[in-house]
Amino acid sequence: MENFDKYVQILKETIMAYGLQVVGAILALIIGLWIIKALTGSVGRLMEKRQVDKSLRSFLRSLINILLKVMLIIVIASMIGIPMTSFIAILGAAGLAVGLALSGTLQNFAGGVMILLFKPFKVGDYIDAQGYMGTVKEIQIFNTILTTPDNKTVIIPNGGLSTSSMVNFSTESTRRVDFTFGIAYGDDTEKTKTVLMQIINEDKRILKDPEPFIAISELADSSVNFVVRVWADSGDYWPIYYDMQDKVYNTFNKEGLNIPFPQMDVHLHQ
Repeated sequence: MENFDKYVQILKETIMAYGLQVVGAILALIIGLWIIKALTGSVGRLMEKRQVDKSLRSFLRSLINILLKVMLIIVIASMIGIPMTSFIAILGAAGLAVGLALSGTLQNFAGGVMILLFKPFKVGDYIDAQGYMGTVKEIQIFNTILTTPDNKTVIIPNGGLSTSSMVNFSTESTRRVDFTFGIAYGDDTEKTKTVLMQIINEDKRILKDPEPFIAISELADSSVNFVVRVWADSGDYWPIYYDMQDKVYNTFNKEGLNIPFPQMDVHLHQ
């Protein structure tokens, strides 16, 4: 009986010593979870208002929610008297080891976040990056997927993509199309300019403003070269480029303008 009374007394003392801490920890847990829910909801609405990519929006909300809950657990544990110094040190060392092991992956993740936030390109844009040219098919957290004109799939890690130079051909609504055409020495240069302008005016896809530009650019070894610069909608760039080559070749032949090709004269001396 004495032992029983002794245990009851110890239990009462324990409840008196730690009861308030436990009750406070439970209240802090409930309030903390409510605050975390409200914060993640606010962050989600803010990202939706800023039109952040849906995949990044979901990922960031989950990440923020997990980090806040880990911080809440550490606070609750310290409130009930669990020594946290050693635990935090072990957690920090483990985090450092994981970070070093996944440095490349984390770099790609950070690059993906930067791309989705600042949007240097979007799905459907035609870009030139990391030695590849293609249409952006998908922007993932770690990689960006391109489809090349010959229907190849290229996967580019976001780390290098976010820190290196990149050309986006779809950002501007118009593009300049540059050509170089050559005629033989002795052909009429003014007639050549007139024929080129006639070809340009017949193509309704070529814009009138800015005005087309035609000039002699070079007196080459076997040809007089003309530079032709016209402006068009970005989507018409390649159709105009290839159609212009065909039209110039056929029209020059009809107009008696010679397109030279490299030739070599060989003299035999006895």
